[in-house]
Amino acid sequence: METALAVLVGVGLSAACGFRVFVPLLVISIGAMTGHINPVEPFGWLGSWYALISFAVATVIEVVAFYIPWLDNLLDTIATPTAVVAGTIVSASMIGDISPYLKWSLAVIAGGGAAGLVQGGTVLVRGASTALTGGLTNFVVSTAELIGSIVTSILAIVLPVVCIMLLLIGLLLALKMRKKLLPKGG
Repeated sequence: METALAVLVGVGLSAACGFRVFVPLLVISIGAMTGHINPVEPFGWLGSWYALISFAVATVIEVVAFYIPWLDNLLDTIATPTAVVAGTIVSASMIGDISPYLKWSLAVIAGGGAAGLVQGGTVLVRGASTALTGGLTNFVVSTAELIGSIVTSILAIVLPVVCIMLLLIGLLLALKMRKKLLPKGG
């Protein structure tokens, strides 16, 4: 049961990496420093002062950069692969007591996949926002992504089952919306 919960926490935090790459890492660092979560070895460094300060600075820079209209779309090209890598690392840092092969398979497929799916969705929303409004509403998208990352990160730690259920509901709604927006045969 403990391993299953660790996987859920890891996948939830990974999905949050799809909204903002560094927010979940900052939340993990804060959680490890306060004793609320324990990253498995060799990821204990996530609970160090160096990690906390680094992730705090990176989070501030990332959040501010996404509020600059032309820069936000450019950052998406960098954030997409970075989110997948961060999601993989975040998942691996939560999963212990299983074979390394299974751990890294779960981390790459579930963690990296969750981060990639969420990041892909944010890229599409931001692209649509830019195309429809010339970037005037991108600050709303950026704010929603920031809130999504914070809430998802905290939920993943506090209520991992609820977090995963909400993510699945969000995925189903996105697929339903996509189906309605695409022309027949697309």
